[in-house]
Amino acid sequence: MNFWKKMKRSDWVLSTALLSLYGFFANCRPAEPFLTPYLVGPKNISEEVVTNYLFPIWTYSYLALLCPVFLLTDLLRYKPLIITQGLFLVTNYIILCFATSLMALTYLQFNFAMVTSTEVAYFSYIYSVIPPERYQRATGYVRSAMLTGFTFGATLGQLLLSLADTSYFHINTITLGIMSVAFCISLGLPMPQQGMFFKKKVEMSMDTLNEVTDAFEGETDVAKQATGACCYWGNLKASGKQMWESLMESYSSRRLVQWSLWWALATAGYGQVFNYVQLMWDHIEPSSTSSVYNGGVEAVCTLVGAAAAFSVGYIRVQWDVWGELSLGVFSAIGAGCVFLMGLTSNIWLCYTGYAIFKASYMFLITITMFQIAVNLSMECYALIFGINTFVALTLQTILTAIVVDTSALGLDIVTQFVVYGGYYSTISVLFLLRGLYTVCTHCRKSAEETNTERISSAL
Repeated sequence: MNFWKKMKRSDWVLSTALLSLYGFFANCRPAEPFLTPYLVGPKNISEEVVTNYLFPIWTYSYLALLCPVFLLTDLLRYKPLIITQGLFLVTNYIILCFATSLMALTYLQFNFAMVTSTEVAYFSYIYSVIPPERYQRATGYVRSAMLTGFTFGATLGQLLLSLADTSYFHINTITLGIMSVAFCISLGLPMPQQGMFFKKKVEMSMDTLNEVTDAFEGETDVAKQATGACCYWGNLKASGKQMWESLMESYSSRRLVQWSLWWALATAGYGQVFNYVQLMWDHIEPSSTSSVYNGGVEAVCTLVGAAAAFSVGYIRVQWDVWGELSLGVFSAIGAGCVFLMGLTSNIWLCYTGYAIFKASYMFLITITMFQIAVNLSMECYALIFGINTFVALTLQTILTAIVVDTSALGLDIVTQFVVYGGYYSTISVLFLLRGLYTVCTHCRKSAEETNTERISSAL
């Protein structure tokens, strides 16, 4: 008995350690904070082409890939998608290092969309290979590894650029080497025995298939194949029904819908700011004539954001009452920071605005995820995570198509940030009004209950 317990424990430790290692190396990308300076500098792509042509392709590709990848992630049991992500990370930096044509850099956006769309496999894998009582600890390790990798990569990139005077090309080759290590680690991940939705019914259908196959021992291969196909499609139908029931169960809560609404709206805006902030920095102080501190800024912002997210666990607030008001207040702070980034001509003010904006978003998204997950099963949470991400990406695609794409408005980078500031202001007003209504309603009910208790005591 003790032997099997030790084996189970070692399986949990091994899976978590390998996934954490993969998360560290896959997110350790020294070249990523310097993508825009690399494209507009050594690659000789104009700022307008990068802003209004290349980056929108990533958004459109990400939206097209997200839904099928999300479904395949569970069906293929996570590991193949993580290996796919590692492979596309390698090809991503091969293209960045050696490709020169605009067509190749256009494909690069689709390639990176594959990387981002398969992130759902990274976050979901661990829940299919460890027991539920280990979820919280494993989630902490996996997310910490990811943030540590990102911070280390950004810091390393900044040190290589500022202290070692390393060229952008060589920083990209170093990143390529690190991505190759991540890909090799992904190959060693244990294969999960089941997915979240395609699990018990898969096992049942395979047992049934074996029984029927034995019964048809003397029949033709065609009959056996037909029987197997019926069982397989029956399993797909049953799993689809389970997904639909989980969806209905999850969105039956008004409170969950409100938190999910903020998640989708705010994440869409955050995605736009994150994608185009390097272009804003390059607009304020061109990388060709000024020192670039993108890596250091990203490292500091990630640390500040991680600290803000970590503090959530120590805050004791009645979120049912104050949650919406908090979302409104911090969204207002985010809106102010985006306006500051768009309107200032001082690079350090722009850096500061970005740091506060990113910290406030990470603080609120942590609260939101916790509030959504607290009363849901892991299956329901995974489904809600996928749907909210899809809605956010749809909104982000609409913003890109209208604001960024040259076939529509094709706005310059400064005007874009003013639009994003207005977008966040709208979110802020929406949740401030709703939050004030909720707080006032709660206070009125509390006062009525207090008066009722006083009257009862007097009688």
